[in-house]
Amino acid sequence: MAMDGFRDGMAQVNGVQIAYSISGDGPPVLLLHGFPQTRAMWTHIAPLLAERFTLVCADLRGYGASSKPDAVTEYSFRHMAADQVALMASLGFDRFHVVGHDRGARTVHRMALDHPGAVTSLTLMDIVPTHLLLDQLTQQVAKSYYHWFFLAQPAPFPERLIGADPDYYFESCLLGWGAARLEDFDPALLAAYRAAWRNPDTIRGMCNDYRAALEVDFALDAVDLGRQVTCPALVLYGADGAMARAYDVPETWRERCGRMQAKGIPGGHFFPDTAPEATATAVMEFLLSL
Repeated sequence: MAMDGFRDGMAQVNGVQIAYSISGDGPPVLLLHGFPQTRAMWTHIAPLLAERFTLVCADLRGYGASSKPDAVTEYSFRHMAADQVALMASLGFDRFHVVGHDRGARTVHRMALDHPGAVTSLTLMDIVPTHLLLDQLTQQVAKSYYHWFFLAQPAPFPERLIGADPDYYFESCLLGWGAARLEDFDPALLAAYRAAWRNPDTIRGMCNDYRAALEVDFALDAVDLGRQVTCPALVLYGADGAMARAYDVPETWRERCGRMQAKGIPGGHFFPDTAPEATATAVMEFLLSL
């Protein structure tokens, strides 16, 4: 779906095409969505931030209108981060603030490690570090986040099961991680999400994203366990979500982010959809404080 006041584009970068929307004036900010959504999730947040910043909302590879490569290894967060750094460079931004939710937040963390010169600040929304989640998996987290392991099964097993009724499966994900009802989501955004996830190539891309987390990203993160992000960081989390019930979310990031602020937002995992004004206010206050 088109975002009011934003110009849509497609950039050929890093061997893939990355779809994006851009608007605003001022310091550049990149917004990255998570699973199982698209850049449309920023529809009610980006226009508020665009009053003070230049906003770029992009689809991750495998999602939305961006390319969907075949190989699992092409879905690492390292690849996703490189895509977005190249996108921003193609738009004339060599250094920028970056905000990510869910898979987008994991991409943001990898970006800050791999491309520290490009990242002015990072905002991580409702995640704990990938390596921590997988290495110290608890029964509580395994039950809530079972999809990590279902989606990572060899093809075409999850793709065929999901493809039988994509709306049923992905809507169960939207409602499965705390404090959300389907009516809490903007119907226009739900329609955009449904249009994307009904595409068999998108289903495959999202599965490959989760396969890569286990097969590629865990090892990459293990190498970097001792590294710290040095730029300013904001950690936002759903105060009533599965992550907040299972972890002290800010504490999981304290050793990984040297200059960190943290705040809970009312709602569950999808608080950017269900509480967009509170989310935009928290991000705006952080960015203006830098």
